[in-house]
Amino acid sequence: RSTVATITEIYDYLRVLFARIGRPHCIKCGKEIRKMSNEEMVDVVVARAQELGKGRGEKNAIQILAPIVRGRKGEYYQMLYDLYNSGFAKVRIDNKEYRLSEQIKLSRYQPHTIEVIVDTIPLGSFALGATVARQRLAEALETAVDRGNDVATIVYQDGFEQMLSAKFSCPDDGFSFPEIEPRLFSFNSPYGACPDCHGLGTAELFSEELCGACTGNRLRAESLAVWLPAKSTDPSQPPLGRGGDREVRPLLPRRGDGEVSDAKGLSIVDITKMPIEEAADYFLGATWTAREQEIAGSVFKEIISRLQFMLDVGLHYLTLNRNAGTLSGGEAQRIRLASQVGSRLVGALYVLDEPTIGLHQRDNDRLIRTLTGLRDAGNSVLVVEHDEDTIRASDYMIEIGPGAGVHGGHVVAEGTVPEIFKNTESLTAAYLRGDKSIPIPDERREPGQDVIKIRGACENNLKNLNIDIPLRRFVCVTGVSGSGKSTLAYDTMYKELARKLYGSKGTPGKHKAILGAEYIDKAILVDQSAIGHTSRSNPATYTGAWGPVRELFSATAEARFRGYKQGRFSFNTPGGRCEHCEGHGTIAIEMHFLPTVYVTCDICKGRRFDRETLEIEYKDKNIFDVLEMTIEGAVEFFKDIPPIYDRLATLNEVGLGYLKLGQPAPTLSGGEAQRVKLASELSKRSTGRTLYLLDEPTTGLHFEDVKKLLEVLHALVAKGNSVIVIEHNLDVIKTADWLIDMGPEGGDKGGNIVAVGTPEDIARRAESFTGQYLKRTLKK
Repeated sequence: RSTVATITEIYDYLRVLFARIGRPHCIKCGKEIRKMSNEEMVDVVVARAQELGKGRGEKNAIQILAPIVRGRKGEYYQMLYDLYNSGFAKVRIDNKEYRLSEQIKLSRYQPHTIEVIVDTIPLGSFALGATVARQRLAEALETAVDRGNDVATIVYQDGFEQMLSAKFSCPDDGFSFPEIEPRLFSFNSPYGACPDCHGLGTAELFSEELCGACTGNRLRAESLAVWLPAKSTDPSQPPLGRGGDREVRPLLPRRGDGEVSDAKGLSIVDITKMPIEEAADYFLGATWTAREQEIAGSVFKEIISRLQFMLDVGLHYLTLNRNAGTLSGGEAQRIRLASQVGSRLVGALYVLDEPTIGLHQRDNDRLIRTLTGLRDAGNSVLVVEHDEDTIRASDYMIEIGPGAGVHGGHVVAEGTVPEIFKNTESLTAAYLRGDKSIPIPDERREPGQDVIKIRGACENNLKNLNIDIPLRRFVCVTGVSGSGKSTLAYDTMYKELARKLYGSKGTPGKHKAILGAEYIDKAILVDQSAIGHTSRSNPATYTGAWGPVRELFSATAEARFRGYKQGRFSFNTPGGRCEHCEGHGTIAIEMHFLPTVYVTCDICKGRRFDRETLEIEYKDKNIFDVLEMTIEGAVEFFKDIPPIYDRLATLNEVGLGYLKLGQPAPTLSGGEAQRVKLASELSKRSTGRTLYLLDEPTTGLHFEDVKKLLEVLHALVAKGNSVIVIEHNLDVIKTADWLIDMGPEGGDKGGNIVAVGTPEDIARRAESFTGQYLKRTLKK
């Protein structure tokens, strides 16, 4: 249920905005609803009563009720007592009638709807439209509206209930709104959520099929019938936004189903379906009446400030209704930052962990301006980052090292920027000074005849693209955030190749054809998803090195003497593991409403195996000691055992030598998990016809780590394989053989091929944002 709009609190302000100045319309005839007089309400009820025909007795009667409480918790003892003293005889509570003379006990913590029965009028009284009946009805409605906060409920003989409002009623067909309040626009409230899907928007909880009643909009029809103006409502009033150099585009009036309509209004769903940039244009450029600005001026201000911040950090392409679960780590972090910045705190400490993840250099510049703005407003900003531009824009730098893992943990250098760049102990400073660098290749590999041909790609924002991707080359797909890089390379190309090569069930993005699969025999995706979700998965098990390790221990003289087989040295199966913790080394203690707490097993003391198993040693190391080894230490320890050494050596080559062999998978970062996967593939026998796809592999990497990674990737290409990388890092882009630059912008303004060619070719293209930044890098 979390979306970009809810996380940033924009949706909360939108709900208040619609409740304050939204214009309700009849869901039957579409006309704007206005105030209904008592006489008009009487006419509506009489017409309906006469349709039901003549009748006698209380059962053939209509009831006029005043809704006093709607869906609120409480016992309401005093209120019920006051109603009795006011002369009322009956109430309807949660659709059940009670006499006020009785003792009525309500659950304090349950929501209740309480309606006082003002009058019961026999249908026969309306047979000829008698004046007496009309007068009695008029008085009952007046009392009901007065007691019910301008709302009355009419219950007819056939069970039909009609709500009439002195504020929001349609005189033509009798349709009325309840009180228009923020919860009417909430899909988390029973008063706003679609009654069929309960606000999910889908037919079932885990279904992708849209709810038929609300077509995925999650709200009930009444919520979608309250509109804001789609165009200027008062030309004499200036726009809320300053305008400046922002182009304010005219908006087409749309209805809640997203379709263009003749009605000049936008529902709350229409606004949340907008990309952030379009929503900002709407609120910055729209003009409102003086009364509307007076009523909702503070709400406009809150909405605009949050939209403006998201524009500043490069999230213009996201729609406000984008589900939180579909956001990348970098996008989610910037969205959360927008929710904090909206509060406009001063004297706060903001801590950000690599906020430039997934950002193009153009958008990175915007983020840096935002962070410096936070600092200038009187806040402190602490950023964990490898990005060169962010480091140079900082006031103070602290470098932790000198290495990673067991080789780190020390303050290598600290000082003001740029003075610290003179520090000779700092590896970061060495790259920033230019003493160390990632070299540009002396020559590029020219594209050959082997290509993957993509034709008619039109998934998401792709504009019916035709593109040839050269094989046996290092290819980078570049472009600003949201330009369609992942949609083209992963959703369309990779999924189709996986379907052809492996019979994968994944559905490729829309396209006409993808040709060239015969030139490869494997397509490998190396992404940043976890290699496992429990402590039973680790780098040794994932790469396949753990099997030969167990086999080695079972082959020792002592193990053979005791009859220990390979399974004895597994922490996943009974036999040699500690059964108290089942080989985890820790015990999980459920804390009910708090997160689960893990404590060291008091039997094995965290060593995962029983005493007898730990007595078996190889080179004075038992099986637990091996799990505790760093990968670089294990490479030296097992250098004479090829099945183990080969797998661990690749982990070391991709810069993971600092990890422990038994490092639990959940503790690995996305970048570390990606490199473990890459090492696992590298350790396999190469056919020279493999296509590797990597999505931003430099996430979380220092300059030195990027250099090591590039050496590995170029070595793969040298063996005849194909490497396709989706990347923003200019140090990677400048070493590529071929670039495919997408854009020019993100979202609806993206999805085009801006340029293709070598890095030098792209740098000469003025219309390419990547080229503009790449030009500076190639000149260094």
